Amino acid sequence: MDSGPRRRGRAQLHPGAWWLWALALGTAATRTTNPLLLALLISVSAYVVATRRPDTPWSRSYGAFVKLALAVILIRLGFAIVLGSPIPGTNTLLTLPELPLPAWAQGIRLGGEVTAEALTFALYDGLRLATLLICVGAANALANPSRLLKSLPGALYEMGVAVVVALTFAPSLIADVQRLRAARRLRGRPDQGVRGLLQVGLPVLEGALERSVALAAAMDARGYGRTAQVPPAVRRTTAALTLGGLLGVCAGTYGLLTAEGAAYGLPVLLAGLAAALAGLKLGGRRSLRTRYRPDRWDVRAWLVVASGVAVAALLALAAARDPAALHPGVVPLVAPTLPLWPAAAVLLGLVPAFVAPDPKELS
Repeated sequence: MDSGPRRRGRAQLHPGAWWLWALALGTAATRTTNPLLLALLISVSAYVVATRRPDTPWSRSYGAFVKLALAVILIRLGFAIVLGSPIPGTNTLLTLPELPLPAWAQGIRLGGEVTAEALTFALYDGLRLATLLICVGAANALANPSRLLKSLPGALYEMGVAVVVALTFAPSLIADVQRLRAARRLRGRPDQGVRGLLQVGLPVLEGALERSVALAAAMDARGYGRTAQVPPAVRRTTAALTLGGLLGVCAGTYGLLTAEGAAYGLPVLLAGLAAALAGLKLGGRRSLRTRYRPDRWDVRAWLVVASGVAVAALLALAAARDPAALHPGVVPLVAPTLPLWPAAAVLLGLVPAFVAPDPKELS
């Protein structure tokens, strides 16, 4: 028997490690509006993707997330120009014709003065959201969605299937568009403009419908949705633990984000997580699914996750100790500077580029 697939499966990094690393970098991005730190986070994720991305259809979705991030920045700037901004400013760049609005629309304006302070604030805000999207795109490009689905707890399997199908829809759609546009270029037909878009769109939708029907048939043949019989007491206990755990997580998170709840936030959050995990463990009894060659969580996966968590924790600490460095002011308008030790903390996110297996060696 060929042991090559088994060796490759064990050599690959656990997909959950990639997602936790990417989400930790995204969490770090929410702690700052410094454009230099945000650009450094984007560079770190891009380098890891460039060095550890496998040659698969889902790995090509990173470019689409980058384009989406650029669109988010442009839309945020457009809103600041057209709808104005609550940020006061004295450096007027241009003045647009202002439309008068009724009294009930007070606080909203269309047109008027566009200041450098308002545009800078919008740019920082849009760049933060764009960085979060790029980090999610890095997870999509690095993690195998089918292997991630295998690693989910039994209670989350059905919901996980829906999420994985949704996450893989966009990469498959992009691959279909690229394939059809290349085919039209080889035949000497236009692939750009409105006409090219209309002629490419119909085959793409047909392919998506065929894949959906084939997936539904495959899921039905494999018994998707079957559940085991469990006692009513276990079902009620599972529901109570899961619902109570989620409420505890929400209350604990709110406590950590507010100054008044700092004392009870962490204990409530930990108790909620414990209750939710216990509920998921009990809920897994309803699943009749088994795992074939499950992915192992090895030392490399711990190092990858630890690097992302370290970046998020150090940037949160830096935001609490030196908020001016991580949130450069816009009133008055000042040039952002790169704080040294937060920048060094961001570079810890490069650890996966050195500890994760090279996809070229696994192929």
